[in-house]
Amino acid sequence: MKVALTLIAIAAGWTFPLSVFAAAESRPNFLLIVADDLCWRDLGVTGNPDVKTPHIDRLATDGMSLSGMFTPAPTCSPCRHALYTGLYPVRSGAYPNHAKVDPATRSLFVYLRDSGYRVGLHNKSHVAPFESFPFEQVGEREDDFAAIREFIQRDATQPWLLVFASSSPHSPWSKGPQGRYDPEKLTVPSYLHDNPTTREALARYYAEINALDDQVGRLESLLKDTKTRDETVTLFLSEQGSAFPFGGKWTLSDNGIRVAAFLRWPGRVQPKSRTDALVQYVDVAPTFLEMAGIVPATIDTGCPDALGNVGFDGRSFLGLVTGATDRHREYVFAEHTAVGVAGYKEPYPQRCVRDGRFKLVRNLMPENEFFIRGIHQSSVYRSWLHDAESDEKLIARIDRLSVHPAVELFDLQNDPFETNNIAEDPRYEEHRRRLSGRLDAWMKQQGDEGIATELNAKSRQAGRKQWARDRRMHREANRHASIGFKYEEIE
Repeated sequence: MKVALTLIAIAAGWTFPLSVFAAAESRPNFLLIVADDLCWRDLGVTGNPDVKTPHIDRLATDGMSLSGMFTPAPTCSPCRHALYTGLYPVRSGAYPNHAKVDPATRSLFVYLRDSGYRVGLHNKSHVAPFESFPFEQVGEREDDFAAIREFIQRDATQPWLLVFASSSPHSPWSKGPQGRYDPEKLTVPSYLHDNPTTREALARYYAEINALDDQVGRLESLLKDTKTRDETVTLFLSEQGSAFPFGGKWTLSDNGIRVAAFLRWPGRVQPKSRTDALVQYVDVAPTFLEMAGIVPATIDTGCPDALGNVGFDGRSFLGLVTGATDRHREYVFAEHTAVGVAGYKEPYPQRCVRDGRFKLVRNLMPENEFFIRGIHQSSVYRSWLHDAESDEKLIARIDRLSVHPAVELFDLQNDPFETNNIAEDPRYEEHRRRLSGRLDAWMKQQGDEGIATELNAKSRQAGRKQWARDRRMHREANRHASIGFKYEEIE
């Protein structure tokens, strides 16, 4: 996997140099494992007392736990676009669910492919268009480990990037060893209402987390069998929160936007290490590029922000994982767009900024009702409504799901589940003003017009024809699986 000192990637008339590090040493492979709707709390290594995740726990033990990782959106499509592009959702255009980026936008798949990498994705895509994400689809079905093995072993002289995009533990939680968890013996998390329906759903959810953990174990065995483990950077990400009420999906709570993240790089990242530094999904692409010897500052993303900057929104955290520094970001940001989510009732744009202790949330249309079918029509939520008929405290708790003031401020150190809004408390006025200013600056830089951006969301979704076209092109890509296959060859 040695590369020449003078190797230069050329794509569409632009170039970026490879660093001396990449020339002098073998460039690593990259295995990026992305879960599907997994709350960061629901792993053995992050403190869940019931669910068993030995393979994911081992990955954390072998490398660094990035406990301050956050996604900039609590739905699948915008968070994955941000992960692969290094750009926040509104800037790239991929801010509603089932989205697409602006046509000229480039991604990690483009940058690594054009520097000599083999790039592939297994299973769930949820990004568009193909030109921005030109990976080969590895395997025709989920858990096609024979296809993954072939991808890894195809050319021992060529480094690779593989995204293993699991479909677990996405609801309805039907995979995994159903029956392993006795609902009556589970410890119900404090943010959930405890009743038989909640317990039965938790048992199914935990079983599907076991299915995910088994996938991680099989990937680990495959790396060992192919003798690529020691030259592979492995990053596990939990995506966003679960679909339980207060589980986090579709919300800007920490259950929704905080991410379980574990990175292993044998010989470079200290085992059993941990950092609480704030990091975002948009930082992953520039980090991988720097690990591959590409200077992130030389990249033109193809998607300028509102101030004219063409570089990443993210920045490399290589120094963080190698121990060169213990700080990264002062603030992280996130947005949620209700328009375009299946079963939404009314537009409900939300924005937030968070530092190491405080979070400010803006609900831009608080007069509307926050309603998402996946939450409000679930069997768990309906069972809570039934119980609330005789429980006033539960009624108030349920109301917090749907009704929010224009501004919320939370002290996460003393209120980790965000139940006490201190936005009107004069003791915290300085924090509110400081965070509000940061959020204003971020929205301006992103070209985020708030309500107008929300109302325009459907125009940013990829339609059925787009998805069908892209699926065909991703499948065709593995027939032309060589460095720098051309789009026109497979259209």
